[in-house]
Amino acid sequence: MNTTEARPDKAFDLVVVGELNADLILHGEVIPEFGQVEKLLDDATLTLGSSSAIFACGAARLGLRVAFIGKTGDDEFGKFVRRELETRGVDTRGIVVDPEIKTGLSVILSQGSDRAILTYLGSIAALRYAEIDQQLLRQARHLHLGSYFLLDALRPDIPSLFEVAHSLGLTISLDTNYDPSEKWEGGLAETLRQTDLFLPNETELQAIARAAGVVDASLALDFIATRVPLVAVKLGSRGAVARRGEEVIHVESFPVTVVDTTGAGDTFDTGFIYGYLSGWELARTLRLACVCGSLSTQGVGGTAAQPTFSEALNALSQL
Repeated sequence: MNTTEARPDKAFDLVVVGELNADLILHGEVIPEFGQVEKLLDDATLTLGSSSAIFACGAARLGLRVAFIGKTGDDEFGKFVRRELETRGVDTRGIVVDPEIKTGLSVILSQGSDRAILTYLGSIAALRYAEIDQQLLRQARHLHLGSYFLLDALRPDIPSLFEVAHSLGLTISLDTNYDPSEKWEGGLAETLRQTDLFLPNETELQAIARAAGVVDASLALDFIATRVPLVAVKLGSRGAVARRGEEVIHVESFPVTVVDTTGAGDTFDTGFIYGYLSGWELARTLRLACVCGSLSTQGVGGTAAQPTFSEALNALSQL
């Protein structure tokens, strides 16, 4: 591997816990309309979906050793998801296959830099704490959890999961992603107290802070930074900002021709965690994250254009 400080006593650099689903991405400058109105699209692509899976693939693409813990049905979408992960070098032994449930699916209408998403939860919400393979935790250096608000069955036990991970010596990162209920709580405060690295986008950061009583959006980062040691916030076309204690770093986005923004934030996370595990300084880590996120938008779907480590380094040298 190119280089995070490899631990020969650990089989994996990180284990990812999260949701699994396929994405059906539809491209076209159209707005769906009921009343049996048919509109034509420019393109349609079935690809690996779910923020956590996209993250896992991006981390493996950078050269990290990755295992995944999640749940699918024993159906065609489930087989597709597991096969796509394996093809990209992600260990899938921690994925539970449940024949009594359907694998989740997201239908995404993509228009340039914006998207509309419809998701069927299915297996996404069904993973339970008792189904977590703790042997995989013992073999990893770091735990990343994604899509916190979609993990309905697991969510009450996430603080316990994080406590166990810390007791085993793992560091922990969290990307909640969006909350479809828009309540932005669900026990999150306790989870954040056990999180080492928080990776929200700007909308998520402000919503979480607002739910906790912070009305002024400009104070959201200050509020969260008092609860989590390290926070990196995705700002879209404006780049990203990271804060660790009193240290605050802002980095501009890396300019590219955008094809599809699906999974850009998840691929940003891969770059940041790569730098984090490698012990890089905060500014360089944030620049790598922005580069990875930007480069990933040059292909359709979340995984098609994720960079290798050498590709990311080449782009990083241009900043």
